[in-house]
Amino acid sequence: MRRRPADFRKSVRRRFPNVIWWTLLGIVVLLFIVILSKEGQLESRPAIAKRSYKHDRIMEGLNIADEMLSADSVTRQINDQISLAKSFVVIAKESNNLQFAWELSAQIRNSQILLSGAATRRTPLTTSESETVMRDMALLLYQAQQLHYDSATMIMRLKAKIQALEEQMGSLSEKSSKHGQIAAEEVPKSLYCLGVRLTSKWFGNLTLQSKLNERKQISSKLKDNSLYHFCVFSDNILATSVVVNSTALNSKNPDRVVFHLVTDEINYEAMKAWFSMNEFQGVTVDVQKLEDFKWLNASYVPVLKQLEDSETQSYYFSGNDDGSRTPIKFRNPKYLSMLNHLRFYIPEVFPALKKVVFLDDDVVVQKDLSGLFSIDLNGNVNGAVETCMETFHRYHKYLNYSHPLIREHFDPDACGWAFGMNVFDLVEWRKINVTGIYHHWQERNVDRTLWKLGTLPPGLLTFYGLTAPLDPSWHVLGLGYTNVNPQLIEKGAVLHFNGNSKPWLKIGIEKYKPLWEKYVDFSFPLLQQCNFH
Repeated sequence: MRRRPADFRKSVRRRFPNVIWWTLLGIVVLLFIVILSKEGQLESRPAIAKRSYKHDRIMEGLNIADEMLSADSVTRQINDQISLAKSFVVIAKESNNLQFAWELSAQIRNSQILLSGAATRRTPLTTSESETVMRDMALLLYQAQQLHYDSATMIMRLKAKIQALEEQMGSLSEKSSKHGQIAAEEVPKSLYCLGVRLTSKWFGNLTLQSKLNERKQISSKLKDNSLYHFCVFSDNILATSVVVNSTALNSKNPDRVVFHLVTDEINYEAMKAWFSMNEFQGVTVDVQKLEDFKWLNASYVPVLKQLEDSETQSYYFSGNDDGSRTPIKFRNPKYLSMLNHLRFYIPEVFPALKKVVFLDDDVVVQKDLSGLFSIDLNGNVNGAVETCMETFHRYHKYLNYSHPLIREHFDPDACGWAFGMNVFDLVEWRKINVTGIYHHWQERNVDRTLWKLGTLPPGLLTFYGLTAPLDPSWHVLGLGYTNVNPQLIEKGAVLHFNGNSKPWLKIGIEKYKPLWEKYVDFSFPLLQQCNFH
């Protein structure tokens, strides 16, 4: 009986330590969990903060974009008001309502300041803070509508304004073209002065005439086909001098160069005086005048025959307007000048020559040109640089392809070429009778229906199928009207100032003038007396 209580007590003593153990173990586990959770929170806080900051920035950017795109946003409405108000400012000024235009401009500035503040603090505008600005702008826009500044009126006024500006621009463009043409045709006072003084020198100085007579002793050179023959037809003394001087200075053998100059009777003595007073590195220079060519008469030359026609005289010389159908540049009488058309009679001007290089008086030579005389033209008459790199330099640009004669005989896409530096094989010319071809087309263009004017269109017809293309570096064009690639200028043998902006005129392109002026001796007394500088 005593053992049962003892057994009972013993059993109680064994359980008590187990309860304590499990309790302590649970507390330790709880503490461990708490510690781990706190460390996890400490480690995760920076990442959460960073993620939250980036998220806020992204959301903020999205809100700004939404503000600009949403039709209901305050920012969008204010921007629309500003755009409309700016249009009304223009109309108010056009209507001479300057006070209202000033009020609109002031309110536009207020609205822009409000938008700028919202953008700076990077929070969208609220209705309450923008209510006053929007209301004031709305009142002004309403007032504008009451003044008939509505959209329909605005569109009509803007259309009328555009039309008026287009008409004004057209008128100014036409005036500019006329004034530019007049400036290009006008003889500068300095050139006129030079011609007068040289003529006086010639008649007053027997020494000059004797110098010319001495040079005539070398007239055998004028017919020697082993030499390099160049021809220039011009009434511009200084321009012709630059052509001769630049050729001489850049020639490897200037003593083998012969220049044949043809001018008119007015400038004949002045031209002779100039080339008697100046030496050009041993170059031979001969001067002739048109009036000495007895075969050059109206019965033989179509251009001279056309000048006798009363209608032609009225077209070119009366100044009557033809309703602006013909650009002023095509009504320039210089296109009927025989000095321009003499290029089609070169074999008759120089009957003893077999090959000649033709140069315009608005060119500068900066390379030796002797290589031109060894070029094989392969049976062609004309050697020229082609200009059809762009489509507008093809035949259809210069000729009237609505005329059956042009349409039947010439390819509209045939490549154009340039006068100004041409190699002419006079043997082939005479054999084919190229001058006769020129006469044929000139006689069919009395009414100016095949082409308007100039020497290039009849040249394209005359030398059609008879032109050999030269390397483009021989002849660089455009220095009288446009920008030219500097590399082309550097490599070019002949630089052509074609266009109205001649280098001896005030309207010449300034950056290209030095290329021409370096061949003029401005210290020459007569040039100083005539104010050349």
